[in-house]
Amino acid sequence: MVLAHSDQEAEATNFPVKNVGGPRGLGDPDDRKLRKVEKEVLIPKIMRDRAKKEKCIEEVAAFEDCCKNSNVFMVLKCREQNEKLWGCLTKWYKDETFVGECTEIYLQERSDFRRTGLQKKYRDYLKNRDSNKSEE
Repeated sequence: MVLAHSDQEAEATNFPVKNVGGPRGLGDPDDRKLRKVEKEVLIPKIMRDRAKKEKCIEEVAAFEDCCKNSNVFMVLKCREQNEKLWGCLTKWYKDETFVGECTEIYLQERSDFRRTGLQKKYRDYLKNRDSNKSEE
C-alpha cells in the first residue's frame, strides 16, 4: 500500500490508512476504538492471564498439582480440579468490571506503544535497567 503524504513523496507501508499517524507513525495514541482482533483475541488473552495469576490462584495450583501427580492419567484423575478451574475462569470472563479493567490495560499498553514505538516488554526492561543503575 502506498500513501501519498505530499505531491513529491510517497511512503510504502503495511498499515491501513486509519492506523497511520501519531508521533511514531503507529497510530493515534489517544484513539480508543478497538479492532475485531483486539476485542476477540488480545483483550481475552489479558483476561486469561490475569484471571490465572490473580483471581483463580488456588484452582490453578490444585489443577497443576493434580497433573504433576497423575502423569498419563491426568485427563481422568483431574476432571474435578479442571471443572473448578474453568468455573472460576468463566466467572471472571463474564464479569463486566473485570472485562473493563482488562480493556483499559490493553488500551493503555497500546497507547504507550504508539507513543514510544517500544513494546511493553522492552519498556519494562529499560525501566528496570535504569532503576538498577540509579541504585549503584
